[in-house]
Amino acid sequence: MENQKNISEFILLGLSYNQNIHIFCFVFFLFCYLVLLIGNLLIHFSIQCSPLFNQPMYYFLSHLSLIDICYTSRITSKLIGDLLVERKTISYGDCMLQVLIMHFFGSTEIFILTDMVLDRYVAICKPLHYVIIMNRTRCNLLFLAAWAGGAVHSFPQLFIAIGLPFCGHHEIDHYFCDIFPLLKIACTYITGVLVTAFSGMVALVTFAVLFASYGILLLTLNNHSTKGRHKALSICGSHITVVILFFVPVIFIYLRHPNTFPEDKVFALFYTIIAPMFNPLSYTLRKAEMKNTLKKISIKLCFQRKHTFKEQIVQQRYLV
Repeated sequence: MENQKNISEFILLGLSYNQNIHIFCFVFFLFCYLVLLIGNLLIHFSIQCSPLFNQPMYYFLSHLSLIDICYTSRITSKLIGDLLVERKTISYGDCMLQVLIMHFFGSTEIFILTDMVLDRYVAICKPLHYVIIMNRTRCNLLFLAAWAGGAVHSFPQLFIAIGLPFCGHHEIDHYFCDIFPLLKIACTYITGVLVTAFSGMVALVTFAVLFASYGILLLTLNNHSTKGRHKALSICGSHITVVILFFVPVIFIYLRHPNTFPEDKVFALFYTIIAPMFNPLSYTLRKAEMKNTLKKISIKLCFQRKHTFKEQIVQQRYLV
């Protein structure tokens, strides 16, 4: 039995063998990645440079946007580049890094979404005590807890992947490195109990807690005014959309026996590209405060650009 260290690289089989589909996918995913990158960067810096950062909801949203960028960039950029080449390879080290990034930032995003639900729960169910409960110290602790939870979840996955012997098998039937595709080509049988416990059960329990929280919130809204009910439903609606797009594919892939199916690649696209792309759209288009902040920042940038341009003209005239 050859040791896994004898394998220096893996071959990724990608999404499809059809080159025409590759061209279409390249254009589509490049567009999605640009929307994802620009949208999340715009949200992150808009919140950081505005008073919205002092509000817990936007504090978590700012970090969620940054996590989405880190979470998808390593996977999506590799996928886009591989669509232009015939032989898709990834080194052993980069493959293990992808496993770590996927599970670390993915699980951190799950816990950040949970923090955001907790924030909405306090805001709707205990509005008079909201400022006291969701103070900045507590928000920082919740954020650090999300990162700690991501580390606790991801490092066992990484150790499982590093410990796999491959016996010369190096063709991964996927477009990125993940624990189930690696288990498929390993030359030893390892049950997926640990993977299910660390990935599938975490996603399922968190998903159940989130929807139980939304159930309580919807029941609480009966005691609110029509205007307050509409505002709360608008905020929760965008969050529920993101949660469904992210959690349902994750649960489908990880909460089962460690086998791989062709449909896994399609479902993986939802939590690696589609859901992070819809995050800025869902949260920006449905929140008046966020739209107003983006308008103010755009106007401010345009004014500064015009002012800088006028100063350059004046300096040129003075030099002449």
